[in-house]
Amino acid sequence: MSVRLDHGDEQLSEVHEINVTPFIDVILVLLIIFMIAAPLATVDISVDLPAASAERTPRPDKPLFLTLKSDLSVSLDNDPINRAALASALDRATAGDKQQRVFLRADKTVPYGELMSLMNELRSAGYLHVALVGLEAEKL
Repeated sequence: MSVRLDHGDEQLSEVHEINVTPFIDVILVLLIIFMIAAPLATVDISVDLPAASAERTPRPDKPLFLTLKSDLSVSLDNDPINRAALASALDRATAGDKQQRVFLRADKTVPYGELMSLMNELRSAGYLHVALVGLEAEKL
């Protein structure tokens, strides 16, 4: 209920009109909030990401390191090997134990496709337990 103040009349009369200005202001603010928030809430690619904890895993007594160097050469522990002989070299190093974890190190300049190719070779050889080795980031 609102009252119109008119200087010519001594009696105040009621106005039967609704003042919609505050209502429009609220609606416009909500519209702006939804226009900004809606694009942030949508995801371009639907991916079900797994949860990861950054706990350090215990290191085995004698880890098996497979290293991919920046020149794309491969070394098993400290011995350079031919990529064609990767499966047989792994079998000799693990005594045929395909359940043993292989720690894969790669230079940061190695293209991602080359790393995936090496991982495919490991999978083809039957070694499915692969751990990627990296440096710990400094905590700020």
